[in-house]
Amino acid sequence: MKAWEATIRRTQQAKKQATNIFGPTHVAHVSDEETEQDEIHAAGEIYHAERYLSNGDYYTGQWQDNFPHGFGKYWWTDGCMYVGDWFKGKTMGRGTFSWPSGATYDGEFKSGYMDGEGTYTGPNGDTYKGQWVMNLKHGHGVKEYTNGDTYDGEWCGGVQEGNGEYKWKDGSYYIGDWKNGTMSDKGKLVFTDGSIYEGEWDEGLPKGNGSFKFADKCEYNGNWSKDPAEQNLTLSPCDDCDVQHDPQQVYNVYLKDFEISPQDKVTILPSQKKLAIWRSSKAHEPPAKPRRMSVDGRLDGNVDKEFSQMRMLDDSERSLKSRDDTSLLSSDGTPIRIPSVVKKQGETISKGHKNYELMLNLQLGIRHSVGRPGPTPSLDLKSSAFNPKEKVWTRFPPEGSKHTPPHQSSEFRWKDYCPLVFRTLRMLFKVDAADYMLSICGNDALRELSSPGKSGSFFYLTHDDRYMIKTIKKTEVKAILRMLSAYYNHFRSFEHTLLTKFYGLHCVKLTGPAQKKVRFIIMGNLFCTDYVIHRRFDLKGSSLGRLTDKPESEIQTTTILKDLDLKFMFRLDKNWIEEFRKQIDRDCDFLEQERIMDYSLLVGLHFKEKNDSELGTSTDDDGADDSTYQVSNPAGAKLGISMHSRVEKMERKNEMELIGEPTGVCYDVVMFFGIIDILQDYDITKKLEHAYKSFQYDPTSISAVDPRQYSRRFRDFILKVFIEDED
Repeated sequence: MKAWEATIRRTQQAKKQATNIFGPTHVAHVSDEETEQDEIHAAGEIYHAERYLSNGDYYTGQWQDNFPHGFGKYWWTDGCMYVGDWFKGKTMGRGTFSWPSGATYDGEFKSGYMDGEGTYTGPNGDTYKGQWVMNLKHGHGVKEYTNGDTYDGEWCGGVQEGNGEYKWKDGSYYIGDWKNGTMSDKGKLVFTDGSIYEGEWDEGLPKGNGSFKFADKCEYNGNWSKDPAEQNLTLSPCDDCDVQHDPQQVYNVYLKDFEISPQDKVTILPSQKKLAIWRSSKAHEPPAKPRRMSVDGRLDGNVDKEFSQMRMLDDSERSLKSRDDTSLLSSDGTPIRIPSVVKKQGETISKGHKNYELMLNLQLGIRHSVGRPGPTPSLDLKSSAFNPKEKVWTRFPPEGSKHTPPHQSSEFRWKDYCPLVFRTLRMLFKVDAADYMLSICGNDALRELSSPGKSGSFFYLTHDDRYMIKTIKKTEVKAILRMLSAYYNHFRSFEHTLLTKFYGLHCVKLTGPAQKKVRFIIMGNLFCTDYVIHRRFDLKGSSLGRLTDKPESEIQTTTILKDLDLKFMFRLDKNWIEEFRKQIDRDCDFLEQERIMDYSLLVGLHFKEKNDSELGTSTDDDGADDSTYQVSNPAGAKLGISMHSRVEKMERKNEMELIGEPTGVCYDVVMFFGIIDILQDYDITKKLEHAYKSFQYDPTSISAVDPRQYSRRFRDFILKVFIEDED
């Protein structure tokens, strides 16, 4: 009873506070509130709503499927407020966020973050106007301090980095390079009395080669350092100079008052705010008590227990969870079991997970690599960019350094392989740097797939399923570096190539006695889509060990089936079958030339139901939304992505036969496919495996064969199971 009374008091208090803040808006009586909650709105309908939440929060604005969606105002009981655009419960678009301290941000938001163009005004009056990425100043921006100082230039990760100009209130100014918020590398400082220092800097002070020219034209040249013992300077006096100059004047007189104003300290960021979700017990959704959940999920690796039990479901997931497993009928009534309850793959890596620190290291490294400023890459790369020795090591101490931020993990070293090439590949694949960092390094944790692959590699998925991260062996690193130039040119030449897209190649070297190195590659996830993938096939064209042999009742949406499990022929529209055949030949020729074998064609099928041909828009592995794919081959469509096709059931005469006979029984599907596992050289290990197995089995049935033989067998098999749809 006391708890109920406390809830009523909080709700009444929220109404009073909302009235004070938003003005004379209508404050519902109990009967009004009940009437509104009794209304039933169709799924997907956008309507105006006013919500007084049990924890004291208040929302007024557009609403859809139990989330703010459109334009609205949300006020938290601690005094924070957001007014602007929403998308499915997240701040997205243009808006204004204000803090109880008086600070405000007015600008663009993305997935709960300050991201894009925006202006932040601090509680002390400092203002920043410019680019933001994931709550941090990133890109070009202008900062005006209340003490009269200004900075106009480049930012990275919230601090000055790149080229910029800082002006002090007395008129002195520095123009040049910055690192981690301090004057570094090369730059010029001009004083109000006419003196100038131009040369090298380190952490805000002259260090290295440079010259200091006094106002009377006397000049010191040479090696500078705050420590007199390290200085090596030559004085060039002016013609009629009678003043004795001391190099220490530069530090004791000229530089002691020239400090950079400190950065803003924001106690809580918009993406960290909790959003209370109101649910009606009489609307079309299942009843649930009001709960609190993070707008964007995880914060510093800690997963809210309530959030882990409840997450925002999109329309397709909600509709799937409301049904039991169904049997889909073909054109002649033949049933096939379709599991409806779909779970996210993998285990969330939260604090306490054995690989939690490794995930933090990976995210810190990616932020550093992708966020590091640099010139826009050209698609015409020099051969030196592909040199396997082209790699960059960076040390990440816990306390931070002039190049890296402080962090909660143990010290580690980070290596980028051929960074310019992968930056250019991301540009070629039309990947936005901010979206890429948000997917991998945002507050939402990575998910680790339940078990390592046959090779012993571990796989991690980003929270939005766009990218897959795979740990790889040193031999695989050598393989991709060896073929990187040819791989890059292949993608430039063939827009419909089916090869896996690689976005980055990195290494984390952990500290400690073991000095363990973890190498990993970031790839596109072929099955990043709103469609439920009902069947997954890994096809090589070999028969030995290529049978999962699971009964229909045990096949889940995550089960990987193999060649001998395949019971379908894939029918492609005549507008695509020729392009498919040509591209299989091009890709196989490339892999054969690069001495690669053991690759697979990964195929995913979504079985369409009657009156349910559009379960949602699909998303390709670049993160770009594709419009619904029609068999008429619309402009912009991609081979292997969201292809609306048919599959025909086939039957084998014996279980070891690779290709069966077509039955005429067809199903409408949305199909995804691509070539994966393209880093296996035909090295001495594979040659020995081939020799050993050849004594026991038919040499043509095993996977480990010469790249030429593998390529021929693979394409022969694939081109027999992919046929033209003549209907």
